[in-house]
Amino acid sequence: MQAFMNIDFLLFVVVGFIAQIIDGALGMAYGVSCTSFLLSVGIPPSLASASVKVAEVFTTFVSGISHFRLGNVDKKLFTQLAIPGVLGGILGAYFLSNFPGNRLKPFISAYLLVMGLRIIIKAVKKATTEPVSMGTWIYPLGLVGGAMDAVGGGGWGPIVTSTLVARGNSARMTIGSVNASEFLVTLAQVLTFSIFLTVTSWDVIIGIMLGGLIAAPFAAMIAKKINARVLMLIVGLLISFLSIRTILASLQ
Repeated sequence: MQAFMNIDFLLFVVVGFIAQIIDGALGMAYGVSCTSFLLSVGIPPSLASASVKVAEVFTTFVSGISHFRLGNVDKKLFTQLAIPGVLGGILGAYFLSNFPGNRLKPFISAYLLVMGLRIIIKAVKKATTEPVSMGTWIYPLGLVGGAMDAVGGGGWGPIVTSTLVARGNSARMTIGSVNASEFLVTLAQVLTFSIFLTVTSWDVIIGIMLGGLIAAPFAAMIAKKINARVLMLIVGLLISFLSIRTILASLQ
C-alpha cells in the first residue's frame, strides 16, 4: 500500500494523464510518452514497455468507449483495422521475443516522418472533414500497424493514423476509429507477451493506468470539438517531432 502513496506514484498518475490526453485527442503517443518518461527515471526498457502495454489495455478500452459515445468512430473502418491489427499485434509480439525491436525503430521513424510532413502540407493547403473511400490497402495497413506497435514498443497510432489522415481521411473520425480498435490490438499483444514476460511493477502500471483512465473522456471530447485543420496540423507536427527524435537517438 505504501508504494501507492508516495510522490513517485503520483508522478506516474500525472504522466499517464498527460499521455492519454495526447493519445486520445491526436490518436497516438500514449506509449511513446509514457515509455520515454519511465526510461528517463531509470526504469529498465523491457519493464517500461511491458508496464505501458498492460496499462494500455484499460486506457484504450475507456478511450474507445468514449469515442464511440461521442460519434467519433466509423464502424466500418473500426472493423477493417481491428481484425488485421490483432493478427499483426500477435505476430509482432511473438517476433519481439526473438528479435530486438529497437533495430527497426529508425526505419519506422523515417516512414512516419514522411507521413507527418504530408499531413502538415495537407493541413496548410486544405482541411479534410469527410472520410474518403476505403480500399483493400486498409488491411495490410492494420497488419503492419499492429506488428510494428508490438515490435517497436509503440506505433499503432502513429503508423495507422498518420497514413489514413495523409490519404485524406477525416482527422476526427480517423482518430476515434484508430483509438477504439487499439484496445483489441493491445489486448492481443498483452496476451501474447504474457507468455514470455513476468510483470511486477504494479505501482507503475496502476499509476499510468489511473491517469489515463481519468483523461480518456476529456481527450475524446477534445478530438470532437477541435477544428479539423488544426487537428491535422498538430498530428503532423507531433509525428514529425517524435520521428526526428527517434532517428537522432538511434544515431548516437
